[in-house]
Order: sequence, then structure tokens, then C-alpha cells
Amino acid sequence: MRRLRTRLSVFGASLVWLCSGTVWAQDAPKYQTPPKVLADFVTAPSFPGVLENADGTKLALMERSSSPSIAELSQPEVRLAGLRIRTGNTTNVYTRYYKGLTVVDSKTGTEIFKSNTLTNTPIVGGSWIRENQMLLAVDREEGITPVLVQPDNQSMNELDAQFRLNMAQRGTPWSTGPDGKVVFMTIPADRGEMPEESPVPAGPIIQETGGQKAAARTYQDMLSSPYDEELFDYFLVSQLQLVTISKKGKTTTTALGKPGIYSGVSFSPDGKYLLVEQVVRPYSYLVPYYRFPTRTEIWDLEGNVVKVLHEQPLLEVLPKGYGSAYSGPRNYTWRADAPATLYWVQALDGGDPAVEVDHRDRMYGMEAPFEGDGEAVVDIPYRYAGVIWGDDKTALVYSSWWQTRMSHTLVFSPKSGDSRELFHYNYQDRYNNPGTPETHRNEAGKSVMTMSYPGPVVYLTGSGASEEGDRPFLRKMNITSGETEELFRSQAPYYEFVYSMADENTVMISRESPSQPRNLIRKSLNSDREVALTNFEHPFPDLVELKKQVVEYERNDGITLSGDLYLPPGYDKDRDGPLPTFIWAYPREFKTAASAGQKSGSPYQFNRLDAWSPVVWVTRGYAVLNNAAMPILGEGEEEPNDSFRSQLVANAEAAIDALAEMGVTDRERVAVGGHSYGAFMTANLLAHSDLFVTGIARSGAYNRTLTPFGFQSESRYYWDAPEIYNGMSPFMHADKVNEPILLIHGAEDNNSGTFPIQSQRYFAALKGLGATARLVMLPNEMHGYSAAESRLHMLWEMDRWLEMYLKNKGEAPESMNDSDDD
Repeated sequence: MRRLRTRLSVFGASLVWLCSGTVWAQDAPKYQTPPKVLADFVTAPSFPGVLENADGTKLALMERSSSPSIAELSQPEVRLAGLRIRTGNTTNVYTRYYKGLTVVDSKTGTEIFKSNTLTNTPIVGGSWIRENQMLLAVDREEGITPVLVQPDNQSMNELDAQFRLNMAQRGTPWSTGPDGKVVFMTIPADRGEMPEESPVPAGPIIQETGGQKAAARTYQDMLSSPYDEELFDYFLVSQLQLVTISKKGKTTTTALGKPGIYSGVSFSPDGKYLLVEQVVRPYSYLVPYYRFPTRTEIWDLEGNVVKVLHEQPLLEVLPKGYGSAYSGPRNYTWRADAPATLYWVQALDGGDPAVEVDHRDRMYGMEAPFEGDGEAVVDIPYRYAGVIWGDDKTALVYSSWWQTRMSHTLVFSPKSGDSRELFHYNYQDRYNNPGTPETHRNEAGKSVMTMSYPGPVVYLTGSGASEEGDRPFLRKMNITSGETEELFRSQAPYYEFVYSMADENTVMISRESPSQPRNLIRKSLNSDREVALTNFEHPFPDLVELKKQVVEYERNDGITLSGDLYLPPGYDKDRDGPLPTFIWAYPREFKTAASAGQKSGSPYQFNRLDAWSPVVWVTRGYAVLNNAAMPILGEGEEEPNDSFRSQLVANAEAAIDALAEMGVTDRERVAVGGHSYGAFMTANLLAHSDLFVTGIARSGAYNRTLTPFGFQSESRYYWDAPEIYNGMSPFMHADKVNEPILLIHGAEDNNSGTFPIQSQRYFAALKGLGATARLVMLPNEMHGYSAAESRLHMLWEMDRWLEMYLKNKGEAPESMNDSDDD
């Protein structure tokens, strides 16, 4: 995809689509601001990032930054092999920014440390390396630099080592080991200036195929020229630096190996070896960088290669279908509870889900000094999904199978090799999900299962989904006998879940209620003792009394559906009568009717309000049904999408009937909206029903022939089921849309299925067919909208549309115009 560009360059071109007529350059619309009651939601505070140190004595609370400005969002970037990278500081565009750090005592909630010198310096990542030492990545003018925080000493200083961090890939650009060891991915000191593209091409750009099938999703931002390859090397190449940080904060630094594109580095638990994965040539113009060839090696701490484990080829070709995998060794990982033992898996079916076998994958292991090819450890029934290590006697291996929606858990002994089934269930069956084991950091800094004996006993946490809604739990389970004992369960009027365990009797929980935002509590399980660790208050006191009601209703085939109903504060049904109603939803596919009808969420969760929440529209006098269930069911040999349209309409009809029967909804004034697949849903509902007076579709896909090798949960190709692709595509049925529709899309959307052209071509079809439609392309925005100006304008557009076509059914209020509405 095209290389260096200033994101502002698309500004004018994007805004041209705002109106249905010709727009001259000087008439380009400006960003608008919605009424203050809506604008305030753009700056709503978020729950901080929380990092607990290894011994559970300190909590780092990282305050999230508010929305960036459109100027900040418009920094120059390059788009390479599925990555978008800011050229100024070599950071991935998805890098999360924080504006402050507070460290509190995990037992008392007492503040130990609060950042002040970084007030105007954004934080872009962090992790603990010792009980009293924390690393932060901060965005300085000269680039991303590492800072060492020692809360007990009230100190925060840049490391002695002089280098800048390479954050072109997503994630924190370092790996921590025992004894203060850290390996950083850094920008080579001699990198030089960014290459410039010659204005004169050296020749044509050529791709060819030799008859081998190489189907791929419609990825964006792929490499497309030799110059792209040159830029990919320039921004992705890192020099590994091993830094040892003493308890007093002194450092020693050693460069490891040669510069390369390192996609993964991790310490062995004993700190003597590194597992290193590098991306190597040849590159591809068809698939993202994570499917490029890789070389996986074991290094010592001087950068010497101890063993070459595997050289994976370019993965342009994989077997068809969900559950396909590379046929060679993959998923190399250290055993977390052993000094230096490596594990990996390999497909037994050649990576092809169509091949019938008893077991899909096999796990192998190898101990230091890493001689030979490793030994088979355990056969895995489905496709490998991860491992949680415990001790010599206990580890859990997870696998799942898309076609049946089944999940499987094996318990096996690393010492003896014995294994047996522990759990086997439909992972969409939330009511019967057994939970996942609690983990903690061991002395090596690795995540291991929290266990006790006799047993062994593990501690399981889960959402606790039930007919009452989600009631998260903590229970202990003897995995030998299968006996369980519930230690904690969320109780009304709160929604609580276990954040971490100090011991079997003491936990840190997250607690919230509809009127109280999420806070962290240290709680004793065998007494009433509690200690508040945070004390965040409601950001909108005027909306403390906002109520959520979980509404249940039945679809015409008997499937139970539900949604979260919100009504304007002070609303009285007898006095105010039925309201105009806004339904917001997102379709999901299921293979069993039982799982399709299950409830999700809790009536006791906090009513979080921000620019993304459709609930904000209660402040404008609407009833809002959020998370309206839109299950699409395909049992047995049937695929869910075989009857997508009819099920979608049945879901919507059931919701409207239920709300109308309650007396809160005027069935003649109902709007529907959604984002991404929810936008796809919205366009389909307007085309194939007359249930709604208008719709709002954000960042959707409307022509499925443009995603011919599968989309969402559809694994069939277009040529397998053209009638499904065409039947589900709103573009093919644009002539049936007789209600106004507002389309909003990020002009730089990088989601694989929702290229901006989807909205542009759908709007063109609607315009050509005489429909009432408006297309808003938000400059420099991706699949979600980040800039404050974009979010404010989005709210302004939606408010204006709902006022005109929902509340007033097409008659614009006198106050409505294209100027700021305050």
C-alpha cells in the first residue's frame, strides 16, 4: 500500500461526499459540534490501565489520554504490510497513549507515587520489572525513550542507555527477564534518513500465479512495490539491546546480534536464553507481515545462536476454511514453570480442517541444552489455542474447533506425559462455561496457574452467565476429583468480578453498579473486611438516576431474545406516552438454539456513557434499546447465513413488538443503527423490512462480492455460494431502500472487510436510485473514530438525523441548520 503520506491530504476529497450535490472546494463543510449535553460525552474519562506488580503489593494506575485532536491524528504515516506507522517517532498508529501514572499500595489503597515530571509527556506503554521498579515508554521530541520509575524512592528517570525504542509493531517493545534483565527493540543508531522514492519508475510491478490456490481475505495496506519493501526494512528493523537494571537503578547495556526485523523475543524462566523470532525475505504483496517467512532461534545472552529451531516459509497459501493452520512447527513458547524448556505444536492434519483425523495438533517439547528435534508430549483433539503452565504435575492445554463451536481442555503432566480431558463444551454456551484458571507471576516473571494441594486445586473465574444475567464467580476445583466450591459470586445490586487473588481468602475485585463507576476493592472472602483501592466518581452526576432494564421477548420461532432498555431520566409512561426509539445492535452467528437465546451482560453494570455509546441519546428524549439481540442461527448442516435476512427481520420485529407492548415505544417512530457489521445489519433491515423510519450505518460493508473469500463468520467463498453473498449484500438491494439512511465512514478505514469504497459505492447506488441518503467521510479516521473533532461531528450528524427523521419524521425543526448547535 502507499507509503509516506500526510493524512491531511485526503481532507478535501473526503468531505466532498458529505452532500448529495456538487460541492466546490470553497464550500467544503467544517467540523460541527453537537449540543453541549452530547459534546460532554466526548471527554468522558475512562477506567485507567491497571498493572499489578509480581508480589501483589502495588498497583500502577495509568490514566488514559482523551481523544487526540485532528491535527495530532494527521501526522505523516506509512502503510506497510498491514501496519500503519507514524514516521515521526516510529510508533504504530494503534499505540495507546496515557497522560499520567499513579502507584497505590494494594493492601491499603494509599498513594505511593504520582507522576508529575511527565505531565506534558505522553506515556505509550509500561510494565513492572521488579517489586519496586517499573518501565515506562514515553514520547519525547527525539522519539520514544524508556523511563525507570521507582515508586518507593519517588524517582522517575530516563535510563542511562542512550537509544530510542522501535514501536512500529503493536505491543510493548521490550521483554523482561529475571534479575532486572530487559531486552529492548531499538532503532539502529545508524538508521539514517528515510529513503526517498524515485519519481521515475524502474519498471512495471508484476505479480503472477502458477495455478496454486492462494485465497486471502481482503487485507489492506499491503506492500505494493520495491520502494514499499525498502520502507518496510527501514521502519521495522531493530537492534536488540540487553539492559540489566540494578535494584538501585544503575544499568549496563549490551547490543545483541545484528539488526533485524524481530517479531518476538522472550527470556527463558532461568534468564539464560532468549527465544527469538525474525521476519525474513521474501516479502509478499498479498498477505500481512505476520505471514511473511520467519526464522525462530534460541540465543544465549551474548547474542550467539544456540539452535535454529525452524524456518517458516511465506504463508500466502493456507488450506481453506476456519481452523486452517501452517503444517510445520508453530507457537513456540517457554514452559513458564521450568528453567529452560521449550514447547511448540504441529498440525497432524496438514493444517487442513477438511481432513478427518482423531487429533488435530501435537505438542512437542525440548529441554536445554536443546539437542535433537524434541519429543512428542501430548496429542490435542482440536486446533491448539494455548497452554497454561502450573507445575511438574499439572498443565492445561486448550483447543477449539470453529465448525462445531466446541472448546476442549486437556490436563496433562509435563513430568509423566499422562493426559486426560478436563472440560469439553460449546464455547458459545455461556451458561455452562466452566471458567478459566487464575494465574500469577512467578519469581521468573512468567504467568503460571495459581494452585494449592492436596488436589491439585485450581481457582476458576468466569462471567457466570445465567438467566439472571452475568454474575461473575471465583470457585476452586480439585482437578483430580472434579469437586468444586464457590468462593465468590457477584451479588445484586453490584456487578463484581475478581481482578486478582492475593490468597484463597483475599482477592481484589472490580465493583460497579448502574450509578457507580467501576472501582477496585481489596476484599476478604471469610469476613466483611473491605478496603477501597480506588474511588472514581460518576462523571455525569445529572445522570446518576439513569436506569437500565433488561427486556426479554420471544422471536417468532420461540428463541428468547433480550436487550438493554434505557429511558430518559424522569420519563413517565402514563404522562409522556410512547417515545421515539433508537435500536442499536450487532448480529452474531450461532450453531445451537440454546446458545442463541442466552442472555449476556448484567443489569447491575455501570451505565457508561461516552461518544461511542448509543445510550447517550436518552438525553435527547429517545428510548434506547442497546445490545438488542440479533442471533443468526444455523443448526446441523445449515449455515447461519442461509437464512440471514429472514432471521434479521424476525429479531427486529420481536424487539419492536415487545417495546410497543410495554407502552414505551411508538412503533411508527423507530430507528435502527449499528457500527461495522451492525451497519451491514442496518442497511439490510431498511432494504428488507418497513419496520424502521430511518437508519444510521457507521463503517459498514454493503457489497459482499468485494470480500469474496469470506467475511465475518462466513467461511464459504463467493463462488461456493453466490446466492448467499448477493442475497446478503445491501448494495444488490439498494432499490428497495425507501427510508432515509445516514452513512458515516472513516476515510482511511483499514479494516479488512470495510474499505471506504463500500460506503462510497453504496451511497452512489442509493443516489442513483433516488433514495434519501447522506454520506459522511471522516478525514484521516480508521475503522473507529479517534479525533475529538471527528467524534463531535459524528454526534452532530447523528443528532441532526435523528431529530429530523425519527423524532419529527422528516420535518426539520426550525432550529436545525448547518451551524454549530449549542
